Amino acid sequence: MTPAGDRATRTMLVWCPDWPVVAAEIIDGVPARSPVAVMHNNRVIASSPAARAEGVRRDLRKRDVQSRCPSLIVIDYDPARDARAFEPVVAAVEEVAAGVAILRPGVCAVAARGPASYYGGEEAAAERIVEQIATECAVEAQIGVAEGTFAALLAARAGRHIPPGETAAFLGTMPISMLDRPALTGLLERLGIRTLGAFAALKSGDVVARFGLDGALAHRLAAGRDDRPLEVRMPPPDLDVEERLEEPIERVDVAAFAARALAERLHERLAAYGLACTRLVISAITADGRELHREWRHEGVLTAVGIADRTRWQLDGWLTRHKPAGGIVVLRLSPQGVLAQIGLQPGLWGEVGEERDRAHRAMHRVQGLLGPEAVIRAIMGGGNDPTSMVTLVPWGQEYVPATPVGPWPDRLRGPSPAQVLAEPQSVEVVDDRLQPVTISPRLVPSGAPAEVVIAGVTFEIVEWIGPLPVDEHWWHREQARALLRFQVRLADGRMLLLALTGRDWEWVADYD
Repeated sequence: MTPAGDRATRTMLVWCPDWPVVAAEIIDGVPARSPVAVMHNNRVIASSPAARAEGVRRDLRKRDVQSRCPSLIVIDYDPARDARAFEPVVAAVEEVAAGVAILRPGVCAVAARGPASYYGGEEAAAERIVEQIATECAVEAQIGVAEGTFAALLAARAGRHIPPGETAAFLGTMPISMLDRPALTGLLERLGIRTLGAFAALKSGDVVARFGLDGALAHRLAAGRDDRPLEVRMPPPDLDVEERLEEPIERVDVAAFAARALAERLHERLAAYGLACTRLVISAITADGRELHREWRHEGVLTAVGIADRTRWQLDGWLTRHKPAGGIVVLRLSPQGVLAQIGLQPGLWGEVGEERDRAHRAMHRVQGLLGPEAVIRAIMGGGNDPTSMVTLVPWGQEYVPATPVGPWPDRLRGPSPAQVLAEPQSVEVVDDRLQPVTISPRLVPSGAPAEVVIAGVTFEIVEWIGPLPVDEHWWHREQARALLRFQVRLADGRMLLLALTGRDWEWVADYD
């Protein structure tokens, strides 16, 4: 038995399996029923059940899992996405039990005493929490109950309720790898200690002397003496502001007045908590029941004037373009991307300059009238193909390239093409005997490229570099792409990028 003074708190732990995959489905619409793997540093950190059925396992490299499962959907790890998707789950738990502590996205815990007393026992409270999560969030969750968060997490994974006083026996048969300390567990296994029970049987003084402080902490976990208090989170304040209008808004000047008043209320509420926002969600309900939403982003921090301007612009756009019947009857502002004011750093010369702010206002004004896709910005990314290196992103949205920057062995060496053709143009490339140039399987040209025929006009090739091979998605029949590229300089001084796919030549891009 564990001494009374050294007994860990009875803990109820909520575990949502495969949470990075579930979060990607909630936020980005990735189908979690398909084979999906979440990658970080080129290794799998989470996968869907369909992917695991195809042999996808944690810590495998990207090439290995794609060879095992050619249809695998690979997504990048995004902790912000995981946390954002987990917030409704935590809110659902808070409706049933107070004092929720978030251990990580997908895992939260609460002291069992309060819910157990209210719902007539730990098992009844656990069933109530699972039901609440399923009803409010449509998310699968498992709950484990034991002494301490470590044992409760293992119990949740096993779907078990460990009675009081039996946590040490429950942990005793678990493999030592459950400590999730690879260096320590590897050493223990070499010493013949393969279960948590065998590790817990060692003397505490010997463990400290041999394995140090981290080993001593792991030793307490293995023995069921996880006495770390839960770090209960403070529920975020309700920052949204809403105005239910007695008279529907149908005119732009009335909309401007309502926008200014609501923006000042939002700014005052944020300032009261020492906060500022970088994104603003504007929502409206029309008299005929339609709901309109638009998110505005800003590279800096939205001031009261900035909030009012964007609200006015958006209302102007809705009233001008949609012309809702009966006008707008409800207006709501929701701050997103909330930051502590103390963490905000001004520019080198103080606040953002007037000229830059004026440019931002003009861009957002155009978006308010014509829609977010009316103003776009080009973002450089990675990839082997020049056509995939540039992503067009609406102004104000997160500037994330579609193809991540990274090592691309087949990428063209600089300089980059000055212009990429929207549609590659078919051409003919011949040698000095006017025979079509082909490439052998060993990447040897049938002859030196001498001329290129573009739209019936022949141009002499004076210099060329190639072939530069690209072999992408070779493990996936439908997505596989293999081609050879040539950089050529014509007699008139122009430089072109040509590509050979099979026996067809194309003009892809040109250089300055």
